[in-house]
Amino acid sequence: MFIVLMGVSGCGKTTIGERLASKLSTPYFEGDAFHPPSNVVKMSNGIPLNDEDRKSWLTVLTKLIAKNLKMGEEAVLGCSALKEKYRDQLRIDPEKVLFIYLKGNYDQILSRIKQRQDHYMPSNLLRSQFKDLEEPVDVFTVNIDQTPGEIISEILAYLSTLRS
Repeated sequence: MFIVLMGVSGCGKTTIGERLASKLSTPYFEGDAFHPPSNVVKMSNGIPLNDEDRKSWLTVLTKLIAKNLKMGEEAVLGCSALKEKYRDQLRIDPEKVLFIYLKGNYDQILSRIKQRQDHYMPSNLLRSQFKDLEEPVDVFTVNIDQTPGEIISEILAYLSTLRS
């Protein structure tokens, strides 16, 4: 299984992803690390990405998922996957690629982003992320108004229902 933690910037994909991967003894991949430099420059300058900007990034992530599945390896990926068509591209095997939506509201996530000091995405891009977000209706959703430990427990409980 390849787990994709999705949601807008600041929802906790990295924090939850790293901890979840550790609990599952699988690798964690940070989706932001796969952006081409031109995307990072745009976001650093407060310019939202468009579909064309995300195209090569999504292609790289799709290949990453395919490679891991082909090798029979589980992994966790943190990736915004804001639009349904992005999720469709990444969902190369619906039985093996699992999306988990880390859901929060704008004010809650904005306060988190303002506290971050080591990320290139400025808080003024959050509105564009929410504007682009097509909330999934067919994926497991976890509300982020809990502690990371509670979120991980909720995800692990859900995963155990899939594996039994």
